[in-house]
Amino acid sequence: MPKTKAKIRIILADDHHVVRAGIRQLLESAKDIQVIAEAGDGEEAQALIQQHKPDVAVLDIQMPGASGIQVTRWVRSHLPQVGVLILTAYDDEPYVMAVLQAGANGYVLKTARPEDLVQAVRAVNEGKSALDPSVTQKLMSNLFKRPEKFPVEPLTERELDVLRLAAKGFTNKAIGVQLNISDRTVQGHLAHIFAKLRVASRTEAVMRGVSLGWVSQSSSNSPEE
Repeated sequence: MPKTKAKIRIILADDHHVVRAGIRQLLESAKDIQVIAEAGDGEEAQALIQQHKPDVAVLDIQMPGASGIQVTRWVRSHLPQVGVLILTAYDDEPYVMAVLQAGANGYVLKTARPEDLVQAVRAVNEGKSALDPSVTQKLMSNLFKRPEKFPVEPLTERELDVLRLAAKGFTNKAIGVQLNISDRTVQGHLAHIFAKLRVASRTEAVMRGVSLGWVSQSSSNSPEE
């Protein structure tokens, strides 16, 4: 369920005005989404996010002033409750990994179908991860090809339970309900999982879990409501 019954409040940042106008029109075609402000560069986006505290910030990667990656890092440090969805033309692994490590909740390509972008915004608003299927496929392919450079410390049974539920798109609160534990305990388990897998985000943890055979790839691509 969405955070509230009110519309999902969006800050949209892209340095191309025509592109930004098209994205805004597309997003606002969904009755539950409202673009409350637009920015043409990263610094302006950061200022607007600080001012309005939106539900989700939809950011391009390459922008004047500050990149989408820099803005994402700032959001995570100062306004962690704001969801970050990267909407970009770049599907190169270094960009994707940099964004995920910065703490973005989602990564969607500008070639995505309109309904996929809208669904990604809703997912990020609900605290879930949202990765473009083509990006996921590329990352998974590279992960399976890449030899392990370090031994991976095994997860406990409870940590595996948390990781598998995270792969299905459950929020911390929903994971706690499923496992009959508190949100704080879920956060603690996730922190241990991140440390053991040497990752910085839920999405990275899920992909590592898939590559290690601990999480099924079908689960990671099919979030439950």
